[in-house]
Amino acid sequence: MSDPVGQISGTQQSLSDWAAPYVTDVIGKGAALGELPYVPYTGTLSAGQSGLQNQAYQGIAGLGIPTAQMGAYTPASFTAGNTAQRYMNPYLQASLEPQIAEAQRQAQIQRVANASRLSQAGAYGGSRQAVMDSESQRNYLRNVADITQEGYNTAYGVGQDQFNVEQDRLQSTQRDTNRYGLDALQQMSEFGDTQRAIEAEGLAQDYAQFKEERDFPYKQVTYQQSLLQGLPVEAMAREYVEPSQLAEILGYGGTLAEIVALLKGAFS
Repeated sequence: MSDPVGQISGTQQSLSDWAAPYVTDVIGKGAALGELPYVPYTGTLSAGQSGLQNQAYQGIAGLGIPTAQMGAYTPASFTAGNTAQRYMNPYLQASLEPQIAEAQRQAQIQRVANASRLSQAGAYGGSRQAVMDSESQRNYLRNVADITQEGYNTAYGVGQDQFNVEQDRLQSTQRDTNRYGLDALQQMSEFGDTQRAIEAEGLAQDYAQFKEERDFPYKQVTYQQSLLQGLPVEAMAREYVEPSQLAEILGYGGTLAEIVALLKGAFS
């Protein structure tokens, strides 16, 4: 077993005398800062909605969505019920009736002319007049029949065309109504997404502020601990094992009488 005399028996570390005042001052200031309470930010954490956005949201909220009028368009039939007659009547009244009235007027003119010629010939009131009146009436009736037939045929085609035009307009109106309603709903959805994003940003900022305040004490402890780390200002004192009195005696090189005297002093 080796002799422990002269080996290090322990160490003790302390601040160097030249650095102790400065380090103590720094640690004291840091400890004071570490004890300060949390100071929250009391201002606005998120931008929120702008004035123009608020106006836009008010406008979109005030839009009337024609949900009751939206849907599929069911076309009507021209031949169902009195639909054809309803579309034909305006044309008949505007075109057919004046033509019949004109034919009647022309027939009346012809009858007066025939009567004048018969009077000049001295045959007025005779069988010849009856034949001429009968022929005039027959021509008039045939003319009215032709006018009526052609008029109804034309009225049917014109009425059907007008019906088709109105059906196309109604279908187009329904399509525009559906498109408007769907576009308005889509716009509301997009505006809602924007509003939700703005609100979510505010909530995220509030939660971040909450976490910062919650974690503040832990950060302060870590900060205070960091004040003591990495300071190269330590002084080290070492203690060594000293030889015992017996070892000194055994290592003493005096006379026998001197050694005996030392032994007596060691064990007395």
